[in-house]
Amino acid sequence: MNATVVVTMTIEQLLAESATALLDDGTRMSAGQARRLACEAGIIPAVLDTKSQPLDLGRAARLFAKPQRIALGLRDGGCTARGCETSASGCHAHHDDPWSRGGLTDLANGRLLCPRHHRLAHDATYAMTIHADNTVSFTRRT
Repeated sequence: MNATVVVTMTIEQLLAESATALLDDGTRMSAGQARRLACEAGIIPAVLDTKSQPLDLGRAARLFAKPQRIALGLRDGGCTARGCETSASGCHAHHDDPWSRGGLTDLANGRLLCPRHHRLAHDATYAMTIHADNTVSFTRRT
């Protein structure tokens, strides 16, 4: 299976030889390298004038759809736990308000968490605090 590459740049930058692209893991590459990857990978453009996709599914679906997952990666940049440096590609999409308790499958209710922090979010022995900057921290309940 070919890779999916999320490239954040304008179409003009993609076509220019001297431009750089920002990948979803924070890596920079030249526009030429991005074009070469495009030969064998599915490129998801995060640019203007692209096809619109629904990003809020409400209660219609439990799991986050691929376009939602990509949007979470672009917004969060990786694990939202304070101090964690796991890139978006290594994270799970998590519902802040659990789907099992009526939570919606939409961007406002979603965040990226690495596997370790995702386990903590579902562990009743830990409390998760959401901070104003959209990061979270975990404290052991006493």
